[in-house]
Amino acid sequence: MADFNIDRSTTALLIADFYAEAMGTLPHAVERGVVQKTVELQAAAREAGMMVCYCATVFRPGYPEISERNKTFSARKTSGQPAVFDPVAVIHPDVRPRDGEVVVGKHRVNALFGTGLDVALTGNNINTIILLGYATSGVVLSTTRYASDRDYRLFIVADCCADSEPDVHDFLIGRILNRQADIVTASEAVSAIRSG
Repeated sequence: MADFNIDRSTTALLIADFYAEAMGTLPHAVERGVVQKTVELQAAAREAGMMVCYCATVFRPGYPEISERNKTFSARKTSGQPAVFDPVAVIHPDVRPRDGEVVVGKHRVNALFGTGLDVALTGNNINTIILLGYATSGVVLSTTRYASDRDYRLFIVADCCADSEPDVHDFLIGRILNRQADIVTASEAVSAIRSG
């Protein structure tokens, strides 16, 4: 991307649903070095003094946040699988949050819906989000749509996103998400952060 300039004081890096299990084992993520690229991007954002944020989908024991009408999550409620309530517990250890960085547990796909993330961003005059994570068809798509409607400027780091279906990732990046966000690479994002 030729014109990728940011103001570091009004830009946040959002590492969304960067689950240890998915990003550490999913062939789509492993083959493209998603974890290492995200580590480098996170380090650049921290070094630049940018706001770094994280989200992960979590629930209380018994899953009281899940309605039987919710097609995405209702199967989890009836699975017998124990609920995890601490978002940090499921984030990949290589990109774990530091003290003082914003971490939100979410109960839906979208990182901004029903969480304190939007309040934290607007409270710090953030108007631009650099977004990455798992899955492209989940948190990345849903958050992009919602954030765009909230008038955030959005950059999606395509090679730091992954999906269980690589062709879906490619389609969304190339045909859908680029309508509401600028699509960039990790190296482009690092360069923009360092020169911002």
